[in-house]
Amino acid sequence: MKLRLRRAGGFAIVSTLALAAPALGRAAAIPFAAVAAAAVFGIREGRLFELFARPGDHEEGQLGGLAGFALAAAGLALFATIPSVPMPPEVFAAAVLVVAFGNLGQQFVRESTSDEILRVAGFLGAGFLAATAAQVAVTVQAGKPVDLPLAAFLAAVAALIAGLLRSVLYERDDPLVILSVGFVLWLFASLATDIAAPTMAFALGVTAGLGYISYALETASVPGMLTGVLLGLLTVVLGGFGWFAALIAFFSIGGLASKYRYEEKAARGVAQEDGGARGTGNVLANSAVALVAVVGAAAVEQLPVSTEIFALVFAGAVATAMSDTLSSEVGGLFDSPRLVTTLRPVAPGTDGAVSPQGTLAGTAGALLVAGIAAVGMPLGDPTVGGLAVAAGGVLGTVVDSLLGATMEGGRVGNQTVNLLATLSGALVAVTIGTVV
Repeated sequence: MKLRLRRAGGFAIVSTLALAAPALGRAAAIPFAAVAAAAVFGIREGRLFELFARPGDHEEGQLGGLAGFALAAAGLALFATIPSVPMPPEVFAAAVLVVAFGNLGQQFVRESTSDEILRVAGFLGAGFLAATAAQVAVTVQAGKPVDLPLAAFLAAVAALIAGLLRSVLYERDDPLVILSVGFVLWLFASLATDIAAPTMAFALGVTAGLGYISYALETASVPGMLTGVLLGLLTVVLGGFGWFAALIAFFSIGGLASKYRYEEKAARGVAQEDGGARGTGNVLANSAVALVAVVGAAAVEQLPVSTEIFALVFAGAVATAMSDTLSSEVGGLFDSPRLVTTLRPVAPGTDGAVSPQGTLAGTAGALLVAGIAAVGMPLGDPTVGGLAVAAGGVLGTVVDSLLGATMEGGRVGNQTVNLLATLSGALVAVTIGTVV
């Protein structure tokens, strides 16, 4: 075995100390603290040092990578034992094992291929299986019934978040990944309490399949694909099939619109960067408001807000994202756009420029999302709710154009403008949907 694979195996073995959390109780952090102490003060040379040493560790003369990993796990263990409402031990175990075993799976695949998507798949697959097994093992130790759909959901979320963070960070940042995964899982463990097995199977299969298709068609980068799959999974499980249909309509149609006549748009200087492949920043800028809405809907029993409000926010934000994307991608193919603030002719691609063709395409996109939402989401009165969503999508795109003409290009970038536009569309949809 190569050095990277052996080292990943060593970290995976250390991570299994988290499985002892139910038996150790408040002492769950001690094994990891002991490993960290040994990494810093005890292991200076020899075969064990060589097993765990990362490139910089030889210069420092101590196992900094192992120490950081163990300290992060120890810190997370404290949250699983000390607070009055502690982190569930199965969440703690899943967060630690998903990173270590995910890396082991990635290094195993790396031995035979340099294909990025296959290496990411190795991380996700091994991390998912390890996180699921960890939750089952800890739950059985605690004498509680195993909820396999919930365990699979949390394991999938853990693997996707860890994979996403590791795709934009470095291996030395694994302590940050462990802590981030742990706290996010803690939140979702409190929200997703009743998941049907068929729903979970659908969510895993469809989101994974659509994610791969988006990568294969080059409509999303690897981080963008992981972000989209994560958002899709959360939307299916926490929202429902209607919510997912609206979101996936935007992802699929918006992605294809970016690739439509791409060479022509590139020649005109109005094409999406990176060959039309959308990254994490772009996906989150267009979907962050919708994500907050679906999480809010899942927590509605703990909030003084109705599900209808969150549904309107979600649909209004997605309708705006769809409308804005189509208006930009279609409108950029036509000459003589006009600046939205003055209506004077400007060059294609100018921030804040609008065209009749782009406006028509954007309106059609908003109406499509509104129709899906009216049929499949709890908007109250379907007709009023659908019209509210359509209005939110169109007016949100107008806000995007206004911000583009007046603010974009300086300190405010395109992604910030997209975020503010989707928020505006959501507010318009809620206002109309609740007042009318």
